[in-house]
Amino acid sequence: MNFYDALYPQLAAMGQHLWSQQLQKTLPERMLQGSHGKMEGWLKALAALPERRPSQWELKNQVTIGAAEDLGEISQEELIAGLQTFHPWRKGPYNLFGVKIDTEWRSDWKWERLLPHIQPLAGRRVLDVGCGNGYHGWRMRGVGAEFVLGIEPFLLSVMQFQVMQRYLCDPQHHVIPIGIEDVPANLGCFDSVFSMGVLYHRRSPLDHLLELKGCLRAGGELILETLIVDGDQTTIFMPAGRYAKMRNVWFLPSIAALTLWLQRCGFTGITCVDTNRTSREEQRSTEWMKFESLADFLDPDDAGRTIEGHPAPLRAIFTATKA
Repeated sequence: MNFYDALYPQLAAMGQHLWSQQLQKTLPERMLQGSHGKMEGWLKALAALPERRPSQWELKNQVTIGAAEDLGEISQEELIAGLQTFHPWRKGPYNLFGVKIDTEWRSDWKWERLLPHIQPLAGRRVLDVGCGNGYHGWRMRGVGAEFVLGIEPFLLSVMQFQVMQRYLCDPQHHVIPIGIEDVPANLGCFDSVFSMGVLYHRRSPLDHLLELKGCLRAGGELILETLIVDGDQTTIFMPAGRYAKMRNVWFLPSIAALTLWLQRCGFTGITCVDTNRTSREEQRSTEWMKFESLADFLDPDDAGRTIEGHPAPLRAIFTATKA
């Protein structure tokens, strides 16, 4: 698995020699850990995908790789069977050689909501924390980001990224199987850091904000998307048990409370640029994600409540600057 041979010298060129050396030792081990014995099958499925070069691709307005005719004698059904080895597909959508991967999340909708409000990514080094299968990273490259590093502890998502990388062969975009806690403190080397859908999974949200801050250079921008609740500066909701059937949801702050958290962590220019009530159209079960989704997480008689009776998912996007 030589997925990261291009990454190590890039990190060293960014002044991260020690981290590069550390990753050379740990990433091969991480790619085998936590796969529950599935890695061998994933690698075989990846190698068995058609060896075709895409005649075209589009990353700015969507993620489309190749055209149906690029497959030649290989049928789309064969390609679909190979791609379904990596089920469930949660983040997307993708179009690969004419096969539309209709993922659980319409991640493109979130991207369209945030893009007008952030610093232009052209020429910037970007860290995407909890990046899933790298969908947003491809969109970042599409608008000119110079270098995108995604970190994602779930190996299935990492392998889904490798499916797309098999055809795009982009040396400036990587997804590595680590969490933010594995990133060295105070790197100070990224121009933009994204954390989307992560904060409410952290037992210590202030520590998470400080970890994100440490990854940014002075003047760099944080783009933070998370679940929130209505309320004032003192409002922080902590579910007693599950939230929308999720076990690992800890703190849902109000906009005012999260603004205060960011201020106390040393960020400036803090702005909530978007709020959005998650809809059944944006998150749903599909042929590419056949498990339960948002419709199963909400009260069937009251879409404004989760199945547990909590406020239904409300998301906000914040931007902030490291002083």
